Amino acid sequence: MAAWYEEAVFYHMYPIGMTGAPRENKEEGIVHRFEQLEKWLPHIGEIGCTAVYIGPLFESTTHGYDTRDYKVVDRRLGDNDDFVRFVKKAHELGIKVVVDGVFNHTGREFFAFQDIQRNREHSGYCNWYKGINFGWDNPYHDGFGYEAWRNCFELVNLNLWEPAVREYLLGVIDFWIDTFDIDGIRLDCADCLEFSFMEEMRRRTSAKKADFWLMGEVIHGDYSRWLGDDMLHSVTNYELHKSIYSGFNDHNFFEIAHNVRRLEAIGRSLYTFVDNHDENRIASKLIRKSDLFPVWLCLMTLPGIPSIYYGSEWGLEGSRTSTSDEALRPALSVWDEKTYHCQLTDFIRRAVQLHIREEAFHSGKYQELYLTNRQYAYSRYCETSTVITALNNDENSAEFDIPVPSGFQKAICLTEEMEPVPVINGTLHIRLKGSWGAVLKLKGEK
Repeated sequence: MAAWYEEAVFYHMYPIGMTGAPRENKEEGIVHRFEQLEKWLPHIGEIGCTAVYIGPLFESTTHGYDTRDYKVVDRRLGDNDDFVRFVKKAHELGIKVVVDGVFNHTGREFFAFQDIQRNREHSGYCNWYKGINFGWDNPYHDGFGYEAWRNCFELVNLNLWEPAVREYLLGVIDFWIDTFDIDGIRLDCADCLEFSFMEEMRRRTSAKKADFWLMGEVIHGDYSRWLGDDMLHSVTNYELHKSIYSGFNDHNFFEIAHNVRRLEAIGRSLYTFVDNHDENRIASKLIRKSDLFPVWLCLMTLPGIPSIYYGSEWGLEGSRTSTSDEALRPALSVWDEKTYHCQLTDFIRRAVQLHIREEAFHSGKYQELYLTNRQYAYSRYCETSTVITALNNDENSAEFDIPVPSGFQKAICLTEEMEPVPVINGTLHIRLKGSWGAVLKLKGEK
C-alpha cells in the first residue's frame, strides 16, 4: 500500500500573504487570523487536494523566514491553540498538514543571536552560528561578522555541526509533532543543510511518526543526493517546473520529455508544481493563456506529487519585481472563489480528482509514446490499469497516431465525454483541438 504522500495532491498556502497580515511583525498582541485560513479547508477538499503545505508559521520579523521563536506560531496569524484547531479541522476533512521548517538560518531577533549581541565573546551561543568573528563588522554594525544566507544579513546561518544546535532543532520538530500533530515538514533551503543533520532528522521523525514526510527545497543539483531511505522522501522539482512553462512557451515538448526521462531514473516521487510563493504565477509565465489547460493536465498526469499554489486554480496572475515578491503573495479570501471561479477552476478540479482516482498516476511507471515539438503522449501504467495522456500545444487542432501496448481494444476518455477510441493496428488515432489535452484509459483483454 502506497504511503499517503505518494498519493497526495497538495494545496500550497502562504498564510502571511493570503490573510493580508502586516509584512512587518509589529503587532503588540496576537491577531487571530487562522479563522480565515480554516475557511479555505472545505474549498481545498472540494478541489480534491488531500494535503496542504502551509508556511512559514514560526514567529518571525517580516516574511516568515527570519525566525524569532520556533515554538510559537506567528502572532500575526494567531496562537498555538489556533493552529491546533486548524490541523484538527484539516484532519477531520481527510487533509494532511505539512509545514515549513526553516532550519538553515534564524532572524536577528532569535534569542541565541541576541545573546551574542549582548555578551559578545562571552556568549555561550557563539558556536551556534557560522562565521562569528569579533574582528569584523556587518551591515547592521553589531561589531562582529557572521555568515548570512546569500548575503541577506537579516538571515543568520546556523552552524549545524554544533551538537547543541542540532538537538535544539530536533526538539523543535518533536514539539511541532507533539503539539500540533503535523504530518510532515518542507525543509527550507535544504540544499544548504548538512546531510548528516537531515539523516538524523529522518531517524528521529520516523521513530516518532512512521509516515512523517520530509520534503526539501532543492533548486539546483543532483536531486538524488538528498533522497533515500535514510534521507529525505522528496525534493522540489524545479527542473520540471522550468521545463513545463518553457516547453509550452517555446513549442518544445522535447524539453519536458527529456527532463522527465532523466529524473525518472531517480526512482523517487518528486514534489511538482507550476508556480509557488517564490516563482511568478503560471498564468503570468505563459505566452498563450490558452495553454493553462494542457499545462495543468500535464502537471497532474506526469510523475510526481503535484501541488496547487493558492489562487492559481482561478488563473490569477502575479510577477515578482527586483525588490518585491508581494504580487506573488496577495491577500485572498476563500470567498473570492465566487469572483474568480472560471472554466479553468473546474478543469483543474477534474484533473486533481483524476490524479487521485487513478492508481497509475501515483504508483504507475512512465512511458513516452509519441513526441514532436507540439504534440506529446505518454502512458502511466501499473498492474491494474494503463492510462494515456495526449497533449497539443499548437494553437491549431492536431491529429496523430499513438502506439499502445498489445492486447487492448479501445480507449475510454476520462477528461470529457466522447465515443470510445478503437485501437487499430496497435495505435490510437487522436484528434485534439488547439491548446488542449486528453486522458484515455485503455480497455480490452489485457
